[in-house]
Amino acid sequence: MIEEPIEIQTPDGAADGLLIHPEKTGRCPGVLYLTDIFGIRDASRGMASRLAAEGYAVLLPNIFYRHGKPPVFNFPFKIGDERFVKRMNEIRGPLTPDVMDRDLSAYVDMLAKQPSVSGKALGVIGFCFSGQMALRAAAMRPGQVAVVASFHGGGLCTDTPDSPHLLLPRVKAHLYFGHGMDDRSMPREAIEKLNRALAAWGGSYQSETYEAHHGWTVPDNPAYNESQAERACKTLTDLLYSTLKSN
Repeated sequence: MIEEPIEIQTPDGAADGLLIHPEKTGRCPGVLYLTDIFGIRDASRGMASRLAAEGYAVLLPNIFYRHGKPPVFNFPFKIGDERFVKRMNEIRGPLTPDVMDRDLSAYVDMLAKQPSVSGKALGVIGFCFSGQMALRAAAMRPGQVAVVASFHGGGLCTDTPDSPHLLLPRVKAHLYFGHGMDDRSMPREAIEKLNRALAAWGGSYQSETYEAHHGWTVPDNPAYNESQAERACKTLTDLLYSTLKSN
């Protein structure tokens, strides 16, 4: 794999990140990889590299660039640690819907213009809270984003006027939602509401719940579930192939 540091100019400043793509395979489809709350670190780099090895150019932006370069947490995660909750609120707080949209536009533009990226159609993947960012990207760029995958995504369907699911009428991409069991960030009632909205939308989608808990796909997360993570990985690679490579 080739891993290149990259700087992305956004309206709010420069975001650092990584572009990961195969060696000597020419141009390949582009995928925007949006991390979970822990940001860029060995686990997310490894997951992005594994995806790139399937024949994709993967852009891994530091979505928390406003708070400096990775790591965004300089202490180990422990359940119940008040420092974690405080830091999580610090880095997530500035990412309002308008700010997300500005950043996402810059990320999509940067990915699309890379020499290693082929074609116009792009994929976007989100984990945990960035699942809603992935959906927002599809709504903002319906002519570019062809497929979205959200794993244990949080806040996808709420009662607020800016709930991400309300953007569905603007989306043309194929959507995939892999939910976790007993996920406080996306409880069963919210999943059911999202599923009703997806059915009314009428587009191409899949929504399913895994036998695993929030964070199960990420190797350094305490909830990591290897068998369910491998199932999610195969689902993702099949989905990307069918939407970005088979045509």
